Amino acid sequence: MGEGYLVLLSGPNRGQRIRLGQSLTIGRNPDSGLCIEDLQVSRRHAVIEQRPNGIFVRDLGSGNGTYVGERRILEYRLAEGDIIRIGTNELKFELASPSQSAIMVEANTASRIEASDANNVYETFFQAPSNAVTPEQQRKIQERLAAVYKANQIIASERDLHRLFEQVLDQIFGLVPAHNGAILLKDIKTDTLVTEYVRSGSGETVISSTIVNRALENNEAVLTLDAAGDARFGAGASIIAQNICSAMCAPLTHQQERLGVIYVDTRGTPNAFTKSDLELLVALSAPAAIAIKNAQYVHQLERAYHDTLIVIANAIEMRDHYTVGHTWRVTNFGLAIARQLGWPQEQLNICEMGGVLHDVGKIGVMDSILQKASALTDEEYAQMKIHPERGARMLRDVEFLKPLIPYCLYHHERYDGRGYPFGLAGDAIPIEGRLMAVADTFDAMTSNRPYRKGLPAEVAIEELVKGKGTQFDPQIVDACVAAYHAGKISQIIQESQKEGASIVCPWCSTYIAIPDGAKVGDTFPCQVCKRHIRLQQQNEAYYGELLAESDLT
Repeated sequence: MGEGYLVLLSGPNRGQRIRLGQSLTIGRNPDSGLCIEDLQVSRRHAVIEQRPNGIFVRDLGSGNGTYVGERRILEYRLAEGDIIRIGTNELKFELASPSQSAIMVEANTASRIEASDANNVYETFFQAPSNAVTPEQQRKIQERLAAVYKANQIIASERDLHRLFEQVLDQIFGLVPAHNGAILLKDIKTDTLVTEYVRSGSGETVISSTIVNRALENNEAVLTLDAAGDARFGAGASIIAQNICSAMCAPLTHQQERLGVIYVDTRGTPNAFTKSDLELLVALSAPAAIAIKNAQYVHQLERAYHDTLIVIANAIEMRDHYTVGHTWRVTNFGLAIARQLGWPQEQLNICEMGGVLHDVGKIGVMDSILQKASALTDEEYAQMKIHPERGARMLRDVEFLKPLIPYCLYHHERYDGRGYPFGLAGDAIPIEGRLMAVADTFDAMTSNRPYRKGLPAEVAIEELVKGKGTQFDPQIVDACVAAYHAGKISQIIQESQKEGASIVCPWCSTYIAIPDGAKVGDTFPCQVCKRHIRLQQQNEAYYGELLAESDLT
């Protein structure tokens, strides 16, 4: 069997071809082998694994599922041409014959390799030349220093790892005669190097594992001057077939922690790199390592922030058990509408958190009102109407929560000015409130309550359309209708998956379709609240068992 590849069919790296090793994790976590920044993608979404009987894609309990074609899968053996869909992203699986494969070549000897302690190389980069230099040499020295300066500027402003990788390789390719480059990072769980970013100007990217492992394990900057003529690789090796001649590799080290390596090579050009080129590579690897570590720290902070908000949302849900699941469904409806409107990713991130906390003010409402099974009296309704202002007061003294206030404060305003708490009308209502009003009302209409049955989705959509220009912003309604007809929100509706093989989520009461091929004991996520459910059976009936996070490790 040839080696497997993924071809990215969408997203900012569209067209990139990624070689599959023994295992490739896919998710929103920056530590993933393939990081996809899409809120529909879970932090650890799926993994592609090489096994003796083929190459398999396996879902890791993702929130929105992993699909091959139109089929949602838990595990699937891939075939040539299969289209994998993860969130809004499509990836094509391809097989290459051994002669076409990008092979990590093991070296047998150490001939023609020059290696120096990376710390020493870094120090010599900034030393003044001992002899007189020509104007051309002086120009090259200035260019190298300018490249390092620019790389540090990138670090100060760039948090996205893939854009950072692109910028770093831009600098390297502009100053050394490289044809191909790659950045590999160490997988914390497996302690192996994973290719995170590749730039190829000559087709396939072949990387010497001897070079990269030596650079990482010994903290050495490695330079090989004539790889294609090196006896290490053997006459029939792929490295010769790919015509690799010169290669350089430098470790990415942050405070003695070796994060990975930067690797570059040339095709058909022996002796292409000089020692000064290696010095440049090492000098650029130092700020790149800082940036990578900073991005990982930012991710940890963002996760802690996100998890804290989830705890607050859980508190709201547990108090108001008659509307259980409302928070999560409204959040997902809001995100679907916002994507239809074309909101950028940063705004979508805020929208997600705003949806989670839009009803946080209900914490200040009496249990006798929240848990009342019948319709509220006028006095009780007046007490309930205070919750948007109470929610805003809860958030206003925390700086990083202030962007979420419009979702709390304005989601009960009406487009015609007859809403509360301020009676704002039209565009005077912040767009966050106008969006949340549609998402909130749509869930209220389609969800069950103790005193009435939820409406069918088609009827609820008709009601939204009837309310255009009076209760709702027409543009927001149009986006909601478009998202519904595009199939973006159907599975979020409380009872949309009730027919057929399904179970009720024990946490948010949303029906979950049982994936094809699932058996008792299998675990899969609720598409609404993202909690993990284990499929169980009793008296010939299926039900879901809610799992704690500790059960998943």
